[in-house]
Amino acid sequence: MKVSSFLRVLAVFGLALSPGLGLAEWNLNFKPTNTILGHDIEMLHNWIMWIILGISIVVFGAMFYSILKHRKALGHKASHFHENTTVEIIWTIVPVVILIGMAIPATKVLLAARDTSAPDITIKATGYQWKWGYDYLDEGVKFYSSLSTPRDQINGLAEKGETYLLEVDRPVVVPVGKKVRILTTANDVIHSWFVPGLSVKQDAIPGFIRDTWFKAEETGTFRGQCTELCGKEHGFMPIVVEVVTEEEYKTWVAAQLAESGAPSFDANKTYTVAELVSAGEQVYNTNCVACHQPGGVGMPPTFPAIKGGKIATGPIGDHIDIILNGSKKNPMMAAWGSQLTDMDIAAVITYQRSGINDLGEAIQPGDVATARGI
Repeated sequence: MKVSSFLRVLAVFGLALSPGLGLAEWNLNFKPTNTILGHDIEMLHNWIMWIILGISIVVFGAMFYSILKHRKALGHKASHFHENTTVEIIWTIVPVVILIGMAIPATKVLLAARDTSAPDITIKATGYQWKWGYDYLDEGVKFYSSLSTPRDQINGLAEKGETYLLEVDRPVVVPVGKKVRILTTANDVIHSWFVPGLSVKQDAIPGFIRDTWFKAEETGTFRGQCTELCGKEHGFMPIVVEVVTEEEYKTWVAAQLAESGAPSFDANKTYTVAELVSAGEQVYNTNCVACHQPGGVGMPPTFPAIKGGKIATGPIGDHIDIILNGSKKNPMMAAWGSQLTDMDIAAVITYQRSGINDLGEAIQPGDVATARGI
Protein backbone atom coordinates (compact mmCIF):
# COMPACT_ATOMS: atom_id res chain seq x y z
CA MET A 1 0.00 0.00 0.00
CA LYS A 2 1.33 3.41 -0.91
CA VAL A 3 1.95 5.99 1.81
CA SER A 4 -0.72 8.34 0.42
CA SER A 5 -3.34 5.57 0.46
CA PHE A 6 -2.35 4.60 3.99
CA LEU A 7 -2.76 8.23 5.14
CA ARG A 8 -6.21 8.41 3.53
CA VAL A 9 -7.26 5.27 5.39
CA LEU A 10 -6.00 6.75 8.67
CA ALA A 11 -7.91 9.95 7.96
CA VAL A 12 -11.16 8.01 7.40
CA PHE A 13 -10.70 6.07 10.65
CA GLY A 14 -9.84 9.30 12.45
CA LEU A 15 -13.10 10.92 11.34
CA ALA A 16 -15.04 7.80 12.27
CA LEU A 17 -13.57 7.85 15.77
CA SER A 18 -14.15 11.61 16.16
CA PRO A 19 -17.74 12.23 15.00
CA GLY A 20 -17.86 15.50 16.93
CA LEU A 21 -15.55 17.07 14.34
CA GLY A 22 -18.25 16.77 11.69
CA LEU A 23 -21.21 17.96 13.75
CA ALA A 24 -22.30 21.57 14.11
CA GLU A 25 -24.36 20.83 17.22
CA TRP A 26 -24.53 17.83 19.53
CA ASN A 27 -26.89 17.54 22.49
CA LEU A 28 -27.52 14.73 24.95
CA ASN A 29 -31.16 15.69 25.49
CA PHE A 30 -34.16 17.12 23.67
CA LYS A 31 -34.10 20.50 22.00
CA PRO A 32 -35.17 23.19 24.53
CA THR A 33 -38.94 23.63 24.47
CA ASN A 34 -41.26 26.55 25.13
CA THR A 35 -44.33 24.70 26.39
CA ILE A 36 -45.36 23.12 29.68
CA LEU A 37 -46.31 19.95 27.79
CA GLY A 38 -42.82 19.86 26.29
CA HIS A 39 -41.27 19.97 29.77
CA ASP A 40 -43.59 17.15 30.85
CA ILE A 41 -42.52 15.08 27.84
CA GLU A 42 -38.86 15.68 28.65
CA MET A 43 -39.39 14.74 32.31
CA LEU A 44 -41.15 11.54 31.22
CA HIS A 45 -38.28 10.76 28.86
CA ASN A 46 -35.71 11.27 31.63
CA TRP A 47 -37.75 9.17 34.09
CA ILE A 48 -37.98 6.25 31.64
CA MET A 49 -34.26 6.54 30.87
CA TRP A 50 -33.38 6.31 34.58
CA ILE A 51 -35.56 3.20 34.87
CA ILE A 52 -33.84 1.67 31.83
CA LEU A 53 -30.44 2.55 33.29
CA GLY A 54 -31.36 0.91 36.61
CA ILE A 55 -32.58 -2.25 34.91
CA SER A 56 -29.44 -2.38 32.78
CA ILE A 57 -27.17 -2.01 35.80
CA VAL A 58 -28.97 -4.78 37.73
CA VAL A 59 -29.25 -7.21 34.81
CA PHE A 60 -25.80 -6.72 33.32
CA GLY A 61 -24.21 -6.40 36.76
CA ALA A 62 -25.65 -9.76 37.82
CA MET A 63 -24.68 -11.31 34.50
CA PHE A 64 -21.06 -10.14 34.54
CA TYR A 65 -20.70 -10.92 38.24
CA SER A 66 -21.89 -14.46 37.59
CA ILE A 67 -19.58 -14.85 34.60
CA LEU A 68 -16.53 -13.59 36.50
CA LYS A 69 -17.08 -15.05 39.97
CA HIS A 70 -18.84 -18.30 39.14
CA ARG A 71 -17.07 -19.43 36.01
CA LYS A 72 -15.91 -23.00 35.50
CA ALA A 73 -12.24 -21.95 35.64
CA LEU A 74 -12.68 -21.18 39.35
CA GLY A 75 -14.10 -24.63 39.99
CA HIS A 76 -17.80 -23.71 40.12
CA LYS A 77 -20.40 -26.15 38.83
CA ALA A 78 -23.75 -25.13 37.39
CA SER A 79 -26.73 -25.68 39.69
CA HIS A 80 -29.81 -27.43 38.33
CA PHE A 81 -33.11 -26.22 39.76
CA HIS A 82 -36.60 -25.36 38.50
CA GLU A 83 -40.08 -24.38 39.70
CA ASN A 84 -38.76 -22.04 42.38
CA THR A 85 -41.93 -20.33 43.62
CA THR A 86 -40.11 -17.46 45.31
CA VAL A 87 -38.11 -16.59 42.19
CA GLU A 88 -41.21 -16.76 39.98
CA ILE A 89 -43.14 -14.43 42.32
CA ILE A 90 -40.25 -11.95 42.42
CA TRP A 91 -39.72 -11.84 38.66
CA THR A 92 -43.47 -11.36 38.19
CA ILE A 93 -44.04 -8.63 40.80
CA VAL A 94 -40.92 -6.56 40.04
CA PRO A 95 -41.70 -6.08 36.29
CA VAL A 96 -45.34 -5.25 37.12
CA VAL A 97 -44.22 -2.56 39.56
CA ILE A 98 -41.78 -1.18 36.98
CA LEU A 99 -44.47 -1.10 34.27
CA ILE A 100 -46.91 0.67 36.57
CA GLY A 101 -44.20 3.20 37.42
CA MET A 102 -43.82 3.92 33.69
CA ALA A 103 -47.48 3.61 32.65
CA ILE A 104 -48.97 6.15 35.08
CA PRO A 105 -46.84 9.18 34.09
CA ALA A 106 -46.86 8.10 30.42
CA THR A 107 -50.67 7.95 30.38
CA LYS A 108 -50.94 11.41 31.96
CA VAL A 109 -48.64 12.94 29.36
CA LEU A 110 -50.34 11.09 26.48
CA LEU A 111 -53.82 12.25 27.53
CA ALA A 112 -52.58 15.82 27.91
CA ALA A 113 -50.95 15.70 24.48
CA ARG A 114 -54.20 14.51 22.86
CA ASP A 115 -56.51 16.96 24.67
CA THR A 116 -57.29 19.49 21.93
CA SER A 117 -60.51 20.69 23.57
CA ALA A 118 -61.32 24.35 24.26
CA PRO A 119 -58.70 25.97 22.01
CA ASP A 120 -58.30 29.74 21.84
CA ILE A 121 -57.25 29.60 18.18
CA THR A 122 -57.75 26.92 15.53
CA ILE A 123 -55.47 26.77 12.49
CA LYS A 124 -55.80 24.30 9.62
CA ALA A 125 -52.37 23.38 8.21
CA THR A 126 -52.53 21.79 4.74
CA GLY A 127 -49.43 20.17 3.28
CA TYR A 128 -48.63 20.64 -0.40
CA GLN A 129 -45.66 19.59 -2.50
CA TRP A 130 -43.78 21.55 -1.18
CA LYS A 131 -45.24 24.27 0.99
CA TRP A 132 -47.83 24.74 3.72
CA GLY A 133 -51.23 26.39 3.50
CA TYR A 134 -52.72 27.91 6.66
CA ASP A 135 -56.35 28.77 7.43
CA TYR A 136 -57.13 30.62 10.66
CA LEU A 137 -60.65 29.27 11.05
CA ASP A 138 -61.79 31.86 13.60
CA GLU A 139 -60.22 34.95 12.04
CA GLY A 140 -60.66 34.25 8.33
CA VAL A 141 -56.94 34.62 7.56
CA LYS A 142 -55.58 32.34 4.83
CA PHE A 143 -52.15 32.19 3.22
CA TYR A 144 -49.43 29.91 1.85
CA SER A 145 -46.02 29.62 3.48
CA SER A 146 -43.03 28.71 1.29
CA LEU A 147 -39.28 28.39 1.68
CA SER A 148 -37.52 31.76 1.39
CA THR A 149 -33.89 30.61 1.41
CA PRO A 150 -32.27 32.06 -1.76
CA ARG A 151 -31.50 29.54 -4.49
CA ASP A 152 -27.90 30.77 -4.58
CA GLN A 153 -27.43 29.43 -1.05
CA ILE A 154 -29.05 26.12 -1.96
CA ASN A 155 -26.88 25.79 -5.07
CA GLY A 156 -23.71 26.63 -3.15
CA LEU A 157 -23.18 29.95 -4.94
CA ALA A 158 -23.55 32.07 -1.80
CA GLU A 159 -22.69 31.76 1.87
CA LYS A 160 -25.42 29.96 3.81
CA GLY A 161 -27.39 32.00 6.32
CA GLU A 162 -27.95 31.20 9.98
CA THR A 163 -31.49 29.90 9.29
CA TYR A 164 -30.59 28.06 6.08
CA LEU A 165 -33.59 25.97 4.86
CA LEU A 166 -35.53 26.98 8.01
CA GLU A 167 -36.95 30.31 6.80
CA VAL A 168 -40.24 31.11 5.09
CA ASP A 169 -41.85 34.05 3.36
CA ARG A 170 -44.95 34.02 5.61
CA PRO A 171 -44.66 32.51 9.10
CA VAL A 172 -47.47 31.30 11.33
CA VAL A 173 -48.20 33.97 13.95
CA VAL A 174 -49.84 33.10 17.28
CA PRO A 175 -50.27 34.92 20.61
CA VAL A 176 -48.30 33.87 23.67
CA GLY A 177 -50.12 31.97 26.41
CA LYS A 178 -53.01 30.87 24.17
CA LYS A 179 -53.97 27.29 23.35
CA VAL A 180 -53.54 26.79 19.60
CA ARG A 181 -55.21 23.81 17.95
CA ILE A 182 -53.61 22.66 14.70
CA LEU A 183 -55.74 20.69 12.23
CA THR A 184 -53.51 18.86 9.76
CA THR A 185 -54.38 17.48 6.34
CA ALA A 186 -52.67 17.22 2.95
CA ASN A 187 -53.48 17.92 -0.66
CA ASP A 188 -51.32 15.26 -2.32
CA VAL A 189 -49.09 12.94 -0.24
CA ILE A 190 -48.44 12.43 3.48
CA HIS A 191 -46.64 15.33 5.16
CA SER A 192 -45.89 15.98 8.84
CA TRP A 193 -46.14 19.25 10.80
CA PHE A 194 -43.27 19.29 13.29
CA VAL A 195 -41.95 22.15 15.44
CA PRO A 196 -39.63 20.71 18.13
CA GLY A 197 -39.36 23.98 20.06
CA LEU A 198 -43.12 23.80 20.70
CA SER A 199 -43.18 20.02 21.24
CA VAL A 200 -45.76 19.53 18.52
CA LYS A 201 -45.79 16.95 15.72
CA GLN A 202 -48.68 15.57 13.69
CA ASP A 203 -48.87 13.79 10.33
CA ALA A 204 -50.90 15.43 7.58
CA ILE A 205 -52.72 12.75 5.57
CA PRO A 206 -54.77 13.37 2.38
CA GLY A 207 -58.48 12.89 2.99
CA PHE A 208 -58.18 13.00 6.79
CA ILE A 209 -58.25 15.73 9.41
CA ARG A 210 -55.97 15.13 12.41
CA ASP A 211 -55.30 17.51 15.25
CA THR A 212 -52.73 18.49 17.85
CA TRP A 213 -52.09 21.56 20.00
CA PHE A 214 -49.54 23.73 21.74
CA LYS A 215 -49.44 26.72 24.07
CA ALA A 216 -46.25 28.77 23.96
CA GLU A 217 -45.13 30.20 27.30
CA GLU A 218 -42.76 32.85 25.89
CA THR A 219 -42.55 34.97 22.76
CA GLY A 220 -40.02 34.09 20.10
CA THR A 221 -39.50 32.38 16.75
CA PHE A 222 -39.65 28.59 16.49
CA ARG A 223 -38.63 26.60 13.45
CA GLY A 224 -39.42 23.12 12.21
CA GLN A 225 -39.79 21.06 9.05
CA CYS A 226 -41.95 18.48 7.34
CA THR A 227 -40.70 15.15 8.69
CA GLU A 228 -42.29 12.83 6.12
CA LEU A 229 -40.40 11.87 2.97
CA CYS A 230 -42.87 13.70 0.73
CA GLY A 231 -40.89 13.95 -2.51
CA LYS A 232 -37.75 15.42 -4.03
CA GLU A 233 -38.26 18.83 -2.33
CA HIS A 234 -38.89 17.25 1.06
CA GLY A 235 -35.96 19.12 2.62
CA PHE A 236 -37.30 22.48 1.41
CA MET A 237 -40.58 22.53 3.33
CA PRO A 238 -39.89 24.41 6.59
CA ILE A 239 -42.29 25.62 9.26
CA VAL A 240 -41.81 28.88 11.16
CA VAL A 241 -44.01 29.92 14.08
CA GLU A 242 -43.71 33.41 15.54
CA VAL A 243 -45.10 33.76 19.06
CA VAL A 244 -46.03 37.38 19.80
CA THR A 245 -48.00 39.32 22.38
CA GLU A 246 -51.78 39.39 22.12
CA GLU A 247 -51.81 43.02 20.98
CA GLU A 248 -49.25 42.28 18.29
CA TYR A 249 -51.33 39.31 17.19
CA LYS A 250 -54.50 41.41 16.84
CA THR A 251 -52.57 43.97 14.82
CA TRP A 252 -51.22 41.20 12.58
CA VAL A 253 -54.69 39.72 12.00
CA ALA A 254 -56.10 43.12 11.07
CA ALA A 255 -53.22 43.68 8.64
CA GLN A 256 -53.74 40.27 7.03
CA LEU A 257 -57.45 40.87 6.57
CA ALA A 258 -56.83 44.32 5.13
CA GLU A 259 -54.27 42.89 2.71
CA SER A 260 -56.57 40.10 1.52
CA GLY A 261 -59.68 42.25 1.42
CA ALA A 262 -61.57 39.64 3.44
CA PRO A 263 -64.27 41.00 5.76
CA SER A 264 -63.66 40.50 9.47
CA PHE A 265 -66.35 38.62 11.38
CA ASP A 266 -68.56 40.80 13.56
CA ALA A 267 -70.88 38.77 15.78
CA ASN A 268 -73.14 41.78 16.29
CA LYS A 269 -73.60 42.60 12.62
CA THR A 270 -76.45 41.43 10.41
CA TYR A 271 -75.07 40.74 6.95
CA THR A 272 -77.03 41.32 3.77
CA VAL A 273 -77.79 38.58 1.28
CA ALA A 274 -75.39 40.16 -1.22
CA GLU A 275 -72.52 40.27 1.28
CA LEU A 276 -73.03 36.66 2.29
CA VAL A 277 -73.43 35.43 -1.30
CA SER A 278 -70.18 37.16 -2.32
CA ALA A 279 -68.24 35.67 0.61
CA GLY A 280 -69.96 32.29 0.23
CA GLU A 281 -68.98 31.96 -3.42
CA GLN A 282 -65.31 32.10 -2.41
CA VAL A 283 -65.86 29.43 0.26
CA TYR A 284 -67.77 27.26 -2.21
CA ASN A 285 -65.09 27.52 -4.90
CA THR A 286 -62.39 26.63 -2.36
CA ASN A 287 -64.06 23.72 -0.58
CA CYS A 288 -67.19 22.49 -2.40
CA VAL A 289 -66.80 22.92 -6.14
CA ALA A 290 -64.71 19.77 -6.71
CA CYS A 291 -67.62 17.53 -5.73
CA HIS A 292 -70.72 19.67 -6.36
CA GLN A 293 -69.35 21.33 -9.51
CA PRO A 294 -69.68 24.94 -10.69
CA GLY A 295 -73.26 26.11 -10.53
CA GLY A 296 -74.11 23.35 -8.08
CA VAL A 297 -75.03 20.78 -10.74
CA GLY A 298 -73.30 17.99 -8.78
CA MET A 299 -72.30 14.53 -10.00
CA PRO A 300 -75.30 12.36 -9.11
CA PRO A 301 -75.79 9.99 -7.44
CA THR A 302 -72.56 10.24 -5.40
CA PHE A 303 -72.57 14.04 -5.22
CA PRO A 304 -76.15 15.33 -5.46
CA ALA A 305 -76.96 18.60 -7.15
CA ILE A 306 -77.28 21.71 -4.99
CA LYS A 307 -79.26 23.57 -7.64
CA GLY A 308 -82.83 22.51 -6.99
CA GLY A 309 -81.67 19.96 -4.40
CA LYS A 310 -83.83 19.07 -1.43
CA ILE A 311 -81.20 20.13 1.12
CA ALA A 312 -80.46 23.54 -0.42
CA THR A 313 -84.15 24.29 -0.92
CA GLY A 314 -85.46 22.59 2.21
CA PRO A 315 -85.48 23.62 5.89
CA ILE A 316 -82.55 25.86 6.84
CA GLY A 317 -81.89 23.83 10.01
CA ASP A 318 -81.30 20.66 7.99
CA HIS A 319 -78.96 22.55 5.66
CA ILE A 320 -76.86 23.88 8.55
CA ASP A 321 -76.80 20.45 10.20
CA ILE A 322 -75.45 18.61 7.16
CA ILE A 323 -72.68 21.19 6.67
CA LEU A 324 -71.71 21.04 10.34
CA ASN A 325 -72.00 17.30 10.92
CA GLY A 326 -71.92 15.65 7.51
CA SER A 327 -74.37 13.07 6.17
CA LYS A 328 -75.07 9.70 7.77
CA LYS A 329 -76.72 8.46 4.58
CA ASN A 330 -73.94 9.57 2.25
CA PRO A 331 -70.44 9.17 3.79
CA MET A 332 -68.97 11.18 0.90
CA MET A 333 -70.44 14.30 2.54
CA ALA A 334 -67.91 15.12 5.26
CA ALA A 335 -68.50 17.21 8.38
CA TRP A 336 -67.17 20.74 7.89
CA GLY A 337 -67.91 22.04 11.38
CA SER A 338 -64.30 21.78 12.54
CA GLN A 339 -62.83 23.14 9.30
CA LEU A 340 -64.96 26.20 8.56
CA THR A 341 -65.83 29.19 10.71
CA ASP A 342 -69.38 30.27 11.53
CA MET A 343 -68.96 33.07 9.01
CA ASP A 344 -67.77 30.66 6.28
CA ILE A 345 -70.64 28.25 6.89
CA ALA A 346 -73.26 31.01 7.01
CA ALA A 347 -71.85 32.50 3.80
CA VAL A 348 -71.64 29.24 1.84
CA ILE A 349 -75.16 28.20 2.86
CA THR A 350 -76.49 31.60 1.82
CA TYR A 351 -74.65 31.24 -1.50
CA GLN A 352 -76.16 27.81 -2.07
CA ARG A 353 -79.70 28.96 -1.20
CA SER A 354 -79.66 32.46 -2.66
CA GLY A 355 -76.86 32.38 -5.20
CA ILE A 356 -77.22 28.98 -6.82
CA ASN A 357 -80.92 28.80 -5.89
CA ASP A 358 -82.97 31.98 -5.95
CA LEU A 359 -84.53 31.81 -2.46
CA GLY A 360 -83.42 35.25 -1.24
CA GLU A 361 -82.53 33.92 2.23
CA ALA A 362 -79.64 35.07 4.43
CA ILE A 363 -78.16 32.80 7.10
CA GLN A 364 -76.27 34.75 9.75
CA PRO A 365 -73.13 33.51 11.58
CA GLY A 366 -75.14 33.63 14.79
CA ASP A 367 -77.53 31.02 13.36
CA VAL A 368 -74.59 28.67 12.84
CA ALA A 369 -73.26 29.35 16.34
CA THR A 370 -76.70 28.51 17.75
CA ALA A 371 -76.77 25.26 15.77
CA ARG A 372 -73.35 24.39 17.23
CA GLY A 373 -74.81 24.87 20.69
CA ILE A 374 -72.48 27.78 21.50
